[in-house]
Amino acid sequence: MKEKSILVLKLFLPLLLGGIIGWIIAPFMQYNELPLPKLAPPAYVFPIVWTILYLLMGVSYILLEKNNQADEQAKKAYYLQLVINLLWPILFFVLQWIGFSAIWIMMLIASVIYMIQTFYQKQKLSAILQIPYLIWLFFALYLNIAIWLLP
Repeated sequence: MKEKSILVLKLFLPLLLGGIIGWIIAPFMQYNELPLPKLAPPAYVFPIVWTILYLLMGVSYILLEKNNQADEQAKKAYYLQLVINLLWPILFFVLQWIGFSAIWIMMLIASVIYMIQTFYQKQKLSAILQIPYLIWLFFALYLNIAIWLLP
């Protein structure tokens, strides 16, 4: 029973941590006041997308855990990208380091690519489940750069 509880915690850990960060930064979020590019989605899209991505992240990692494929390399890749991910909203919304946030997303993209490569060596499905996350990060990079450059 304890093992199942730990797996459930690991499954929802990204969503839980993302929710905590969202709660922390909520007073600082001024999305609609930013100079938004034409492709910017409405604010309500972000919690929906991130909920899905965080759940996919958890499922992907749990698949490795359940098949005893979450070795040290996979764990480091997973948790590194998660930490980088969770710091971005603080950099962007709280500290308002818009230009640095774009560089941070590039670092996040690199860490997610590394995670996908690491997962792919162990279990292809775990890697494939991260593709929507990677695509979204490229879109987030576009938004971040556009917001930084727009007057």
